[in-house]
Amino acid sequence: MFKNPRVTSLVVASALGLAFSVSAHAEGKLSIYAWADSIAPDVVAKFEKETGIDVTVDAFSSNEDLLTKLQAGSSGYDIVTPSQHFVKIMIDSGLLEDIGASSMAAYQQILPEWQKPWWDPTGNHSIPLAFGNAGYTVNRDVYKGPVDSWKTYFEPPVELRGKIASLAQPDEVVSAAQNYLGIKYCSEDPQEMKRVLDLLQAQKPYVAAYSSDNIENRIGGGEVGAHFWWDGNTMRVRRNDKANVEYAMPKEGLVGWLDSYVVPKGAANIDNAKKFIDFMAEIDNATDEYNYYGHSSPVKIDETKALYSKENAPELFPTVPVKMGEACSPAAQELVTKVWTQLLQ
Repeated sequence: MFKNPRVTSLVVASALGLAFSVSAHAEGKLSIYAWADSIAPDVVAKFEKETGIDVTVDAFSSNEDLLTKLQAGSSGYDIVTPSQHFVKIMIDSGLLEDIGASSMAAYQQILPEWQKPWWDPTGNHSIPLAFGNAGYTVNRDVYKGPVDSWKTYFEPPVELRGKIASLAQPDEVVSAAQNYLGIKYCSEDPQEMKRVLDLLQAQKPYVAAYSSDNIENRIGGGEVGAHFWWDGNTMRVRRNDKANVEYAMPKEGLVGWLDSYVVPKGAANIDNAKKFIDFMAEIDNATDEYNYYGHSSPVKIDETKALYSKENAPELFPTVPVKMGEACSPAAQELVTKVWTQLLQ
């Protein structure tokens, strides 16, 4: 078929114009998918004012949900904030951009112990955001007994039966059960994982909810007496809402985590993402982020402006062992999935 050269040129010009228009529009945007209430709104507003970049922040409540979204492709996000073992899974699965993190300004702000960790040994993909641990929180208006062991949570006394809540996903809960039972993380031994399942099934009649949402109200308001939760979240609801809660320090150990900024493969605004990550790691901004989020900072902060200390925020300074969650082999992860599936049947 004969093509009118003028029409063809107009079509090409229009297509190019559209492409340039979309590109220019994209240059002023940044879309973030982060843990709920993890990014300080005032710091985001400051970034927007200084750069002219329009930032949107959406929330997720589990690493599993985030991984599923990235595996589906075209998430539409420029920055996401998975925990350490999920960073490893995402790197190995080709789900993340190589942003040359170790050459970014933000990298120079990372505390030495968090540089090039096992989940990102090349330092190419991630910049840490916050770290802490997972344990359980009790409401002292409901329960007044000891909280020095996972036994209180997994084998609850009478006053907590029917008044315990867990998370919706297995990741940290199974690891905590392994701490209690003396089983290594990521076990590939079906008999060991049967012990985990037996423990969780025996606990199940006393569990009021398996939910990762609305935890603040559930535990802070006394709807339940014990909830699987995180250190900084407990501290914030205690300080900000004056809830009568206490974060347990089980002698068997807490489950450690570290969340990082990473960029999903195919992100539309990689340069803006790197600008934001560098901005968040600047000392003043990192301090404001620390004071807002209430979890420990893996980047340098201004200690003179930090709100939290061992005296007013003991949750952030554990007195028991903390063992970081690990990226499991497919065989080990299959056993974790089987345990959780059978538990919730």
